[in-house]
Amino acid sequence: MLEELSVRNYALIEQAQLEFGRGLNVLSGETGAGKSILVGALSLLYGGKADIEAIRTGADEAVVSGVFVVEGNPDTKAWLHERGIEAEDGRVLVRRTVKRTGRGPIYLQATPTTRAELAEFSSLVLDLHGQHEHQSLLSEDQHRKLLDRYAGIESEVLDLQQRFQAMTSARRRYDELVAAEQNRERERELLEFAVNEIFEAQLQPGEEEELEHERKILSQHEKLFAQLEQSYSALAESKGGAVLRMREARTSLSTASEIDESLAHAAQRLDSLFYDLEDLAEELRGHHQTIEFTPERLEACEDRLALIHRLEKKYGRSIEDVLRYCEEAQEKLTALENFETEKASLAEEIGVYEQQVRSLAQKVSTTRAKAAERLSSVILEVLHTLGMANATFEVLLTRKQSADGKPICGSTGIDAVAFMIAPNTGEPLKPLRNIASGGEISRVMLAIKTILAENDAISCLVFDEVDAGIGGQVAVAVGEHLRALARMKQVLCITHLATIAARADNHIRVEKGVEGDRTVTRIGEISGEERKREIARMLAGDREAEVSLSHAEELLLRYGSSQRG
Repeated sequence: MLEELSVRNYALIEQAQLEFGRGLNVLSGETGAGKSILVGALSLLYGGKADIEAIRTGADEAVVSGVFVVEGNPDTKAWLHERGIEAEDGRVLVRRTVKRTGRGPIYLQATPTTRAELAEFSSLVLDLHGQHEHQSLLSEDQHRKLLDRYAGIESEVLDLQQRFQAMTSARRRYDELVAAEQNRERERELLEFAVNEIFEAQLQPGEEEELEHERKILSQHEKLFAQLEQSYSALAESKGGAVLRMREARTSLSTASEIDESLAHAAQRLDSLFYDLEDLAEELRGHHQTIEFTPERLEACEDRLALIHRLEKKYGRSIEDVLRYCEEAQEKLTALENFETEKASLAEEIGVYEQQVRSLAQKVSTTRAKAAERLSSVILEVLHTLGMANATFEVLLTRKQSADGKPICGSTGIDAVAFMIAPNTGEPLKPLRNIASGGEISRVMLAIKTILAENDAISCLVFDEVDAGIGGQVAVAVGEHLRALARMKQVLCITHLATIAARADNHIRVEKGVEGDRTVTRIGEISGEERKREIARMLAGDREAEVSLSHAEELLLRYGSSQRG
């Protein structure tokens, strides 16, 4: 139930604070006074799209908040619990801000939430019916949804949809496998060639760097040999090189250190340098002796490097990349080799889904057929009370068919659902979209909403001009029906009919005026004489005429004896 509604800086509303009670809450006012503004504010709490143009001129943001009573609504409590949101004294505060930037925060209690989540929550506590739903009622897909809701099979239909989608997805994968068979064979040949080529090369990580080093040495063999020979000659003892001269210096410094003990440290350093130099000379001599050069080896290095570079150009920038490509190609080959296995597995999977879909579709169809018969009866019963005493109504189920007339099964089953109506005696049943007037559509929608309201936990129903296109005795019947509905649910009804407003448990007036140099919408509860004058205005457009006031008082006595004020 919606207990409170607060609106600030929304359209022409600068500030409004409304309290709603149980039973029938009526909102009335002159055309253009701002009743639709209030519906717009409510639609924001219903998860509707925000329009920055609705922000009051001169304000930076609009704020709409509402207090919902969720006590006795287990679905709502479960939804809140899943998200860690706790009601306080059985109430939840919803607050939504619309900023000129196009965005604004949304809160459930103190928890930030998204517009999608707000829509989910609101759909559990509030059913907002506006004029746009008249058009939606002309859609046969909407007929199917309403029937499923009445039958209580929405979860079964969702299960059917999910399995149908899984079946469709499996069929698509199967068709792709079959369609790509030629391409797959071509791909397999290319992958096999690549794997064989790389495997035959027997590449080793780090091999390229080693070969480059060896080629550099072999390609400059003569220069390397000559430089090593010259280096060794400069050091060698046998040729009067540095080792011989250092040996002589070592002998002399050793003798000197015996005379001057302070030179002992220098003699030790020279000994160390002598041994290092002697080792270096031997190392150069050994390296010089091991240098070998064969043109065949240089050619082999260059050929091997050419092979590596060719493979890198085709499969990667390095040996590591080429080897990684080979692994991936082998994995793809394995997958391609498993094609027949995958194809058979998919065919089996499709068969299982088809059986499940057929079974579920038949089960859903059987339930729909029984529910359609009941729904036809109860809607017709309500329509008779709403001034359509001679109407005939039927929820018609037929088998879905393809363009060539063959029976088919879709994501929601095998049934095509259509609401059929004959408003007058002797007329044949025709689809609702082909025959119903605006007033008849309003009454059919009211009947459906009433019936569905008996089967769910939603406690608040909002009707925006459900009385469109009706008057006289039909208006009286609609008023009686709304009052009866309000005994089960909280009803918020925006109306221009006095016979409906007179039945209100809580009457709220919306009026437009000028304050200073600004046009404003004022909203507030009315009672007593003020309410009688509003009923008189709704009857004849005149709040002060004695005839109108007398008629208004008569309506209030007849229909509103249990009302406040």
